[in-house]
Amino acid sequence: MGVASMLQIDEMLGDFNRMNKRQSLYQVLSFAMIVSSALMIWKGLMVATGSESPIVVVLSGSMEPAFHRGDLLFLTNYKEDPVRVGEIVVFKVEGRDIPIVHRVIKLHEKEDGSVKFLTKGDNNNVDDRGLYAPNQLWLTKKDIVGRARGFLPYVGIITIFMNEYPKVKWAILSILAIFVLLHRE
Repeated sequence: MGVASMLQIDEMLGDFNRMNKRQSLYQVLSFAMIVSSALMIWKGLMVATGSESPIVVVLSGSMEPAFHRGDLLFLTNYKEDPVRVGEIVVFKVEGRDIPIVHRVIKLHEKEDGSVKFLTKGDNNNVDDRGLYAPNQLWLTKKDIVGRARGFLPYVGIITIFMNEYPKVKWAILSILAIFVLLHRE
């Protein structure tokens, strides 16, 4: 760290020491309000879109040229909308924590009205059966997290960077938290 950075940290700590209990409590409550507002916005998006994860980041190049690594996708998952061949869906597979973004390539409709489908990444040579849970050959509606409705190119690369370098993520979050707690306005 440079001398300027150390001086700024010392100045912030001095500001914190000069605060009385009421100011400190106000800063902590302001921070809690920011966090709770973000959570409320996220939950509101979940309700409005019908998706448990209304915004996702593309983590690999398997959907190129449609989407690139770091693209931010906006999802909806309205139960009444049928899944169609050619749609880009985000799905979760049992045993995997991270959802997958791929295109529906085949539908299998049964006589009872249930629909199963098969997916594949645009940049992959084979379908996704190798990614599904053991003995699973098709996806069902319950596996779908959402369908891509829009995207912002490369905006999510920040998320990828912060997940690949967790020390950077914690440093940035710590600096932001300190700033919010110590900033008086």
